[in-house]
Amino acid sequence: MPDFVYVLFAIDVVILLITLAGTLWSVAYPDRRIWPPPHRYSWQHVLSWACFFAVCGLNTALLLLDWNSWIFKSDLRFAVGIPVTLLGGFLAVWGVVTLGAMNSSGLKDGFVASGPYRFTRNPQYLGDNILFVGVSIIANSWLLWITHALLILVFFMAPLTEERWLEDQYGQAYREYRRKIRRF
Repeated sequence: MPDFVYVLFAIDVVILLITLAGTLWSVAYPDRRIWPPPHRYSWQHVLSWACFFAVCGLNTALLLLDWNSWIFKSDLRFAVGIPVTLLGGFLAVWGVVTLGAMNSSGLKDGFVASGPYRFTRNPQYLGDNILFVGVSIIANSWLLWITHALLILVFFMAPLTEERWLEDQYGQAYREYRRKIRRF
């Protein structure tokens, strides 16, 4: 494998570790959080989305450049990975469509408890994590498995950064919702 693939992988991992650190910071210090951002043009909003899109681009490059480099050589991986990917993608898209662009980007745009939010408080994160597993199975890239594992960790921690913010924004409505609906 060419050395530049490892450079892309290293950059991806560094950005993911920065994102994870920002997520953990936001959990530990909610009054000085990075996510959810205070407003659209804040440095927190720009940094969060810049990291997210950079990771998406780097993971796409790794998917293509490190395709089928690991242990799952059988075509059975497609039979397993495609349905898992489709399920995750469907759940994530359903969550985005239901929640709307503003809420999905970490900006307040009204409380939502309908659609997939009737079953889980975090269908986008859950769907994305399922999708990452499916894509990793299909791509059979050990580099992608590592970056997707880090992404799953970030997306597992992200709701912890949002819960206090949601309670501050939506008060009793969110507290009642949180009591009734599971995080994942």
